[in-house]
Amino acid sequence: MPKLSVIIPTYNEDKYLKGALHSVQFADEIIIVDSLSTDKTVEIAEQHGCKVVSRAFDNFSNQKNYALEFANCEWVLFLDADERIPYQLQVEIKTAINQFDIKGFKLKFPHFFMNRFLFHQGSSVIRLVQREKCRFEGSVHEKLIIDGKIGQLKTSVLHYTYKGFEHYLKKKDSYAWFQAEQMLKKGKKTNYFHLAFKPFYRFFHSYIIKGGFKDGLPALAVAAANAYGVFSRYSKLMLLQKNLK
Repeated sequence: MPKLSVIIPTYNEDKYLKGALHSVQFADEIIIVDSLSTDKTVEIAEQHGCKVVSRAFDNFSNQKNYALEFANCEWVLFLDADERIPYQLQVEIKTAINQFDIKGFKLKFPHFFMNRFLFHQGSSVIRLVQREKCRFEGSVHEKLIIDGKIGQLKTSVLHYTYKGFEHYLKKKDSYAWFQAEQMLKKGKKTNYFHLAFKPFYRFFHSYIIKGGFKDGLPALAVAAANAYGVFSRYSKLMLLQKNLK
């Protein structure tokens, strides 16, 4: 039977890591790639028998590609510290890694916000892959590149996405600089039309097209914050274009 490695990137996640580790005890090895945490994250990981590798953070792709070098199993599951694999998904994963014609699988991620899961605000992301068939590209919202056929698992990951609205906005702002710098390197430019239209469309897509309105007030808050994140990204790109950072 194929074996499974789990890779969890961390930075000061001592409040969330235990739950993630308990949910992946079915794996053959767990690798923590830590960005020089200053709390008890590494201590908790070592207490649970994880393999811990440390690396100063530069971007998400490099961090995960580095961790891949330490994986010994044929299959790899990438998980964040605030994510949990429920029992039914564990069963699906064990079955999935026996399908040798498929090289990777997408997992469902509904957002968790204001104490509820928002099933119309979620996404589907490749997280389960054959180790020899994958690599990450991109600095923010890194993309997992797979050489082969991709499947889809049914059961959702429990993703405790945001630790409050203020944390959500700070996260959007921190990502925005990475995204703006990446866009600038690719030669992309912005203008005032983008600043006005792009945030509006993100709100409309999140709340109306994806059916976020069905998830009530929390979805409205998330859609508004997503629009703010887009505005923050393009405004920072404009600052970079004008050398005003």
